[in-house]
Amino acid sequence: MLFAAIGFLIGGIDDLAVDLAWVLTWRKRRAQAVPGDLRDYATPSRRIAVFVAAWDEAGVIGAMLHSTLARLDHADYRLYVGTYPNDRATIAAVASVAAEDPRVRLVIGTQDGPTTKADCLNTLWRALERDEAQEGVRAAAIVLHDAEDLVHAGELRLFDALIGDFAVVQVPVLPLIDPRATLISGHYSDEFAEAHAKSLVVRAALGAGLPLAGVGCAIERTMLERIAAEQGGLPFDAGSLTEDYELGLRIAARGGRGVLARVRERRGGPLVAVRAYFPATLDTAVRQKARWMTGIALAGWDRIGWTRSLDWRDHWMRMRDRRAPLAVLVLAIAYVALVAWGASLAGHALMGTPAPPLSWSMTLVLRINGALLGWRLTLRALCTGRAYGWREALWSFPRALVANLVALLAARRAVTAYVRLLRGGALTWDKTRHVFPDTAGVPVRGDAG
Repeated sequence: MLFAAIGFLIGGIDDLAVDLAWVLTWRKRRAQAVPGDLRDYATPSRRIAVFVAAWDEAGVIGAMLHSTLARLDHADYRLYVGTYPNDRATIAAVASVAAEDPRVRLVIGTQDGPTTKADCLNTLWRALERDEAQEGVRAAAIVLHDAEDLVHAGELRLFDALIGDFAVVQVPVLPLIDPRATLISGHYSDEFAEAHAKSLVVRAALGAGLPLAGVGCAIERTMLERIAAEQGGLPFDAGSLTEDYELGLRIAARGGRGVLARVRERRGGPLVAVRAYFPATLDTAVRQKARWMTGIALAGWDRIGWTRSLDWRDHWMRMRDRRAPLAVLVLAIAYVALVAWGASLAGHALMGTPAPPLSWSMTLVLRINGALLGWRLTLRALCTGRAYGWREALWSFPRALVANLVALLAARRAVTAYVRLLRGGALTWDKTRHVFPDTAGVPVRGDAG
């Protein structure tokens, strides 16, 4: 219990430091903030290319493309959808939409799937280059989306206005909560609500590299071209499990400015954000979290290392990104110690002997940890409440236990996958089954704060 208590204390102080940084950077964030009303942005004018990598997405890709085409408020864009020759169902679904609308570009790779998402994105990059050479029109930015995303109507207008001033622009991600799986699907909402309202905001304000979420992000065309020139002509690293996370840090290392654009449709209205259903079962949530943990905290550490030796801000943020396996170890030991402690107290009660008292130092650490835990849960509930309302804010408390369970199970899977990679195992796209929302009934309350 002492080991776990000290581990929780270190993690709690780390989280508290981010909260303090959020307060201390308030003036800087105000000065750097982009305009907060979508109506402030001019009419779009430049070509935007939207990349969607799709493996085994026949169930959602057609609805996603129809919804995106109907919603986007932009005059000049193309939707590039990457598929695989052995995925006939997805090819047919994309082809049926492409036959109706020339803005949809079906791209079929040369290799059977699944490879990696980054490899599929590289196939789309080659298709974009061919189209640009034929048409003589270069895209200003490349936007990344997944096959299950509900794209905001004003997203491309926002990207068009900001790309150039920034090398990369990320809009918030607001996961949709499946009412049939409030605890599992909802814990993503709690995590993203806090990350995209505070953690990433602090990261940008400090000047640290801004990792991308893989959806709802736009990258300047010339920046991707620079990265491609350094990597043999392809901008996305096919050897990465989390190419979006690494790409954001690589762009920052090359001097590219990034911004998390928290812009509203109108004053007091919902945010311009990406909405999508995340995994709603324990197995699929564990698989997804394990992939993130492997790609960011384990393999990512090997692949991209640290930054400049004196850049404490980026070091701090990368350390936070990579603390997950150690945090899970501390969490597991804490649960075991809690059960053992309870068994010890029960044994003393049955034997009629007094339990030994806790030392004053242990008592002090546990009280501090209790206060830090209360603060952390309250702050997360506030972030969830701003994004989803007070009912979901209350649900965030029991969902913290669900998040712990998912993390514990994901850590074991992540370590196994990492060891397999170290032994030369094949890198494959470990994706989960997706669901596209019924756009007529989707809650789009957004963030009211």
